[in-house]
Amino acid sequence: MAKLEKGSKKLLNAWAFYDWANSVYTLTIASSIFPIFYSALFLTDDKTVEAFGFKFDNTALIFYVTAFTFLVVTFTSPILSGIADYVGNKKSFMKFFCYLGGFGCIGLFWFNLDSIYLSLLFYFMGLLGYWGSLVFYNSYLPDIAFEKQQDSISAKGFSMGYIGSVILLLINLGMVMYPQFFGFDIGETEVEKDAASLRAMRYTFITVGLWWILFSQYTFYILPKGVSKGHKVTKEVVFNGLKELKLVWIQLKEDLRLKRYLAAFFVYSMAVQTIMLVATYFGEQEIAWGSASEKTMGLIISILVIQVVAIFGAILTSRASSKYGNIKTLIAVNFVWMALCVCAYFITLPIHFYVTASFVGLVMGGIQALSRSTYSKFLPETEDTTSYFSFFDVAEKIGIVIGMAIYATMVQVSTMRNAILFLFVFFFVGIILLFRVPKENA
Repeated sequence: MAKLEKGSKKLLNAWAFYDWANSVYTLTIASSIFPIFYSALFLTDDKTVEAFGFKFDNTALIFYVTAFTFLVVTFTSPILSGIADYVGNKKSFMKFFCYLGGFGCIGLFWFNLDSIYLSLLFYFMGLLGYWGSLVFYNSYLPDIAFEKQQDSISAKGFSMGYIGSVILLLINLGMVMYPQFFGFDIGETEVEKDAASLRAMRYTFITVGLWWILFSQYTFYILPKGVSKGHKVTKEVVFNGLKELKLVWIQLKEDLRLKRYLAAFFVYSMAVQTIMLVATYFGEQEIAWGSASEKTMGLIISILVIQVVAIFGAILTSRASSKYGNIKTLIAVNFVWMALCVCAYFITLPIHFYVTASFVGLVMGGIQALSRSTYSKFLPETEDTTSYFSFFDVAEKIGIVIGMAIYATMVQVSTMRNAILFLFVFFFVGIILLFRVPKENA
């Protein structure tokens, strides 16, 4: 097909459509059905698993693997994106990570404790594929859209991703709650019905992988392949991305306001991202659900509530920041997060979890959107915004690694309730650091 011009509607829509394809991973695998499935594998009181020569709490193991995956993404994404830009094959890298993630999701169908290493490899593939493909997906934006189009098409991608992921999650929910309508033999006893739901969960992982791979084909068909520049990959090219991050780090030392804000963001973002990744595991283990079916339904409904409320939270936070200022609003939002950590320590009933989930959604969307826009406002006059945002993304991912590692260790040596309460400290320190951000740059 003929090459589409930058800014063309068809090109922009094709780019945004990848959100429709890949967002099903975050909702079904990362946030809802897989955490429920994983916990259901441990039917006895023994919630431990042996791996890598150690005996882990079941959730601590999955948290450590998650932290390790983000560590891999953190150090490989600047290198790979630099290579892709240099040799002009950005789409090939994006395809590789898309297929890696999609087949990782399909592989979760065979997840079991008897082959824990292969099972964790599939989990690792899905997580790495999702975040790895996002690096190249996001980097396409300035290539296919003019500056005035970027905000609107980025928002369109978010909306398409939300709609697509919710549609598939509702189908998956039907498969899990009513497996008999999808051809599964449910039996007559509660044990047999629970086993049928567990089998259905395995098939939901296949639907996620197929949805991701198949719907991404339209994006890959329309997006430009990238111009092959005939350059050879040298040692300098490989480490060019890391050198750019180092230059940003040096420049930050001369920008007091940006440096202090980034320090505050790094600390409180550790806790925010950790809570988002562990919320379902917490609800599955710490809430007194009446039955397995009630637990599954309740947890998935809670995730949907968080997704919907997060949209309104982002809007409310944006309005508050325009009236009171970004830093003051971020301080207030962090106070709410502190309160939620304390509340989470005490909640035991489903109604408590629903209410807490609603407030999490309210401040989750707001703190993410406002954190990024605040960073953008504080940037110095420069044309090299890509390097600054790359540094921002790396800082966020390192925060996830540290946050997940600390949380996993707390779960391993203590309890999940103590671990969630400990995150209170990060928000408290974040607030102190936000108060130190000067109003004007020196």
